Amino acid sequence: MDYKTLHFDMRGHVGWLTLNRPEQHNALSLDMMLELRDFFGSLEDNLDVRDVVLRGAGRDFCVGLDLKSSPGFEGGMGSDAEVPGRLRPRGFMIQRKAADIVIRMRQAPQPIICAVRGMALGGGFGIVMASDIRLASDTAQFNVGAPRIGFSAGDLGMSYFLPRLVGMSRAAFYMFTSRFIDAATAERIGLVSQVVPDDQLDDATEELARELLRISPFSLRMTKEVFNANIEAGSLLDATKLENRTQVLCAFTDDAMEAIKATFVEKREPVYRDD
Repeated sequence: MDYKTLHFDMRGHVGWLTLNRPEQHNALSLDMMLELRDFFGSLEDNLDVRDVVLRGAGRDFCVGLDLKSSPGFEGGMGSDAEVPGRLRPRGFMIQRKAADIVIRMRQAPQPIICAVRGMALGGGFGIVMASDIRLASDTAQFNVGAPRIGFSAGDLGMSYFLPRLVGMSRAAFYMFTSRFIDAATAERIGLVSQVVPDDQLDDATEELARELLRISPFSLRMTKEVFNANIEAGSLLDATKLENRTQVLCAFTDDAMEAIKATFVEKREPVYRDD
């Protein structure tokens, strides 16, 4: 995959995707938004990637929209500008393309692990929350950002994800006040699964990504599917119907039989064929 603002690296069956604008603190330019949209949309057709690690180059994950380069803003944010320009009509289409990033992240069949160091602000925070599992360096800080510059905190799924991750009251507190969330607080309130020292983040992320490879690829994809669907399920009955379907589908795969044989009979690591 050849991108201008992203770097993609396959390590076995783990795809490492790096936001690669470190000099701009990985701010979301139009190019980056379009490339993220393309990458996550392509995963359904690239099942050789069994799980994805998402991270930022340099000291920050992503500081949100790059106002200096966004073509949706009249006048941009040049160094001599006092205030940001107004949003052009074209900006609505750009907003929709940006929102497509988090929609495609949730629709991607593979689990997405987000490794966060430094700042995750605005749209960058939304991308973090759209990931399936979030690990953080002790340098990580999160902020909805937009209300501080006159915009709504409802951006890139933020109003959807944050209440589901931390509860309605906490979400309202952070969305209305735009206060920063440090790494320790993020772990305490369930926003991230684990916080590690900054120099251990890559190793901890790789260990988790490799752990997921010990799960059969199809069952992992079905688990993400049923997990996502049942966040929206209207009742326990709806949830169990979907669970029953995915369990039966998994039971018919050769990989399920391989996992049982390897784990309980031959005491070895399973070798999955995913076919």
